[in-house]
Amino acid sequence: MKAITTRIQKLSRPGVILMAIVVVIITSLVAANATQTITTPNAVKITYSLAAGASSAVITPATNTSVLVMGCCTTGFVNGVGQVSLLHLPSLGMDWVGLESNGGAGPAITGGTGSAAPGTHIVFIDFNHKVDIQVAGADTIRIHNGDAATRAGNVTLVW
Repeated sequence: MKAITTRIQKLSRPGVILMAIVVVIITSLVAANATQTITTPNAVKITYSLAAGASSAVITPATNTSVLVMGCCTTGFVNGVGQVSLLHLPSLGMDWVGLESNGGAGPAITGGTGSAAPGTHIVFIDFNHKVDIQVAGADTIRIHNGDAATRAGNVTLVW
């Protein structure tokens, strides 16, 4: 211990400053590598109230990235919720996988690939499996009310 103290005392003032700078640089490099970048997700919420047999305006999901599509029906005793992870491939269609609303028999898995055909079912978002999110075209989706009464709720896309 005495030898270390003697060596430190023999270092010149510039040598001590240089050693301190080296320590600060090494510490900064380690801290920089340990940081995590957190980005705020993008989201859009669409509220709907659809008459019997009506469809919403088309919705264009973000392209070439996974999009979480969550929908719910908030009408009376037919309320429900469904969700899918969806991939929009421009001009080619949609790929998705997720969970249908409960529907009384328990939730079921839903999925599809490469669909661009209008009216293709993606996910039910009400208890009676009458309100669903559908493919509207190669680059768009829509909310459709296939029930005999008006249904309301919202759909949220997060990417």
